[in-house]
Amino acid sequence: MPPSPSITNSLDTFLQQPNIEASPAWEFIHGQAQQKPMPTLFHCRLQRNLVNAINNKTQVYEAIQELRCIIPPLSPVPDIVVVKSDRLSDEDGPLQGSPDWLIEIRSPDQSTLDLQNKILHCLSKGTQLTWLIDIQRQRIWVWENQELPMVFAGNDILPTLDNISDFTVERIIAMTRQR
Repeated sequence: MPPSPSITNSLDTFLQQPNIEASPAWEFIHGQAQQKPMPTLFHCRLQRNLVNAINNKTQVYEAIQELRCIIPPLSPVPDIVVVKSDRLSDEDGPLQGSPDWLIEIRSPDQSTLDLQNKILHCLSKGTQLTWLIDIQRQRIWVWENQELPMVFAGNDILPTLDNISDFTVERIIAMTRQR
């Protein structure tokens, strides 16, 4: 088992650490290196199926799983980032700056407060839309720009970017069982 990144309070020092891209990835949140929880079957299916569904509906944006973002002083690795295609570099590496749309899928043992803190940081740095998906409760929390979050359920139609349509909470939750 590779050693974990050293405890550090500097983003630059964290980014130089070996093994931060180990699976599951390490994030740098509020001066602390934190390893993401290992995803479950439903989490993995939802992540894959939602990325594919978004990418099938737009050429303007690209949805990507587990892409490290550099948003000083944090370095989160959201479950899904959706970024305007012209913002993506021709060079391999992390996304510099906040994604346009951030999607987190809450794992059963994951702190909702920690996820919300990451979301609020990204919103304060330019993210336009975030979803926090709670599979167990079948709810999706949505933040748009600097507005207070709204909670969606059932057949509620979710806000998206670029007129990507037809996403309801029921459809998103059904993706957890879609092979």
